[in-house]
Amino acid sequence: MKPRILVVDDDSAIRDSLKMVLEYEGYEVMLAATGDEGVKLVEREAPDLVFLDIKMPGMDGLEVLQKLEHMVETTPIVVISGHADMATAVKAIKLGAFDFIGKPLEQDRILVTVRNAVDTRRIKTENKGHRRDADKKYQIVGDSPTLAAVRSAIQKAAPTNATVLIWGESGVGKELVARGIHRESLRREGAFVQVNCAAIPDELIESELFGHEKGSFTGATDRQIGKFELADKGTIFLDEIGDMSLKTQARVLRVLQEQELERLGSNRIIKVDVRVIAATNKNLEEEIDRHTFREDLFYRLNVVPIHVPALRERRDDIPALVRHFADLFARDNNFHRKTFTAAAMERLKQQHWRGNIRELRNFVERLMIMTGAEAIDGRDIPEGGAIRGDAPMLAGSEGVAAASGSPSWLDAATLQEFKSGSERSYLVARLRENGWNISKTAEVIDTPRSNLYKKLEQYRISQEKDGS
Repeated sequence: MKPRILVVDDDSAIRDSLKMVLEYEGYEVMLAATGDEGVKLVEREAPDLVFLDIKMPGMDGLEVLQKLEHMVETTPIVVISGHADMATAVKAIKLGAFDFIGKPLEQDRILVTVRNAVDTRRIKTENKGHRRDADKKYQIVGDSPTLAAVRSAIQKAAPTNATVLIWGESGVGKELVARGIHRESLRREGAFVQVNCAAIPDELIESELFGHEKGSFTGATDRQIGKFELADKGTIFLDEIGDMSLKTQARVLRVLQEQELERLGSNRIIKVDVRVIAATNKNLEEEIDRHTFREDLFYRLNVVPIHVPALRERRDDIPALVRHFADLFARDNNFHRKTFTAAAMERLKQQHWRGNIRELRNFVERLMIMTGAEAIDGRDIPEGGAIRGDAPMLAGSEGVAAASGSPSWLDAATLQEFKSGSERSYLVARLRENGWNISKTAEVIDTPRSNLYKKLEQYRISQEKDGS
């Protein structure tokens, strides 16, 4: 469908000429002979573009712009005038006009301006849609008192440039807090650059953060801009900063203190204006005692500490989270939305969510897929977290468990043995599916690579023993 264009001009010859040119190109055209008529049409019809004459009897073009100032973000307005003086053009642009064209009008200039204005409007509309989707995806859900304290901290920290250290268990939603701070800050129009420090090998993390010049090391075939530069005028989120090497910590400290950096292989100082938000699931004070984390960096990061509570500390938020995740899954996958009975919600509130919100989200998605009924009930959620009908997914796990020396989850004597056996079987199955690629598997199951490595060690999982 071609965009609709409104022409507001008291000269009938100009109106008819523009109408002929634009309709020939397939656009739908509306006409207004006065400024007052033009304002009413804009507010009633919401055209995709407006051509607006400056010099008109009664309400002139600049007055129209002032009245439509609240709409110029979504409706581009191109000012046209036979009095093509710069003073008028500057006033029009200050009032939000998209462009200024002098008379006599040239057809090519008109059509180029139309294409540019329509494309700009489409991009802005799409960006707003993406932003709304992102806001819903990264929404902090719940009304518990512990979560209210987090929201209060976000509101206080966001308008400042202070560094923030977010801490809490894995899966509690530390990224959502970081994005919330950026979204409410004065840097909201700048970039939000996320770096998972645990997922990048030590030998590559400095290049990722600070960039490198061509030829600065083996494999550096091109110049690379680092994450700190990409985050200039915005926010960088250093997730799992407790896994960063001491050498890299020293360079991060310099950026925090001096707001400057050097790419690898270069001596040129690059100034950056970046707000740093860091997150960790470790006790950094204990890491300082172990000499694995710099004390000076800790104090520089810990200006505004925000603790994100575990899900067991906010069980009353679980029903709202379940509904939220069900809505997101249905929307993103064009999936029929299923409901959860009160008994199902109560059973979910009673579960032990060791993986916190991340585990709950994955579990809700599995329920949506695996449960045949339209309404998910308490009987669909047995104690221990297994979904009715899950057994085929874990088929063959007895052999895997026996081969590794771990107890079979089917013969588990305790609930903990059952959980451990199930988790081990799940990890082996996902690793096999992804060709034993650790990074890809960690991404697929939505867990930090460092956490996956810990699980492999905990359950003594290896490709040699389990890679059939």
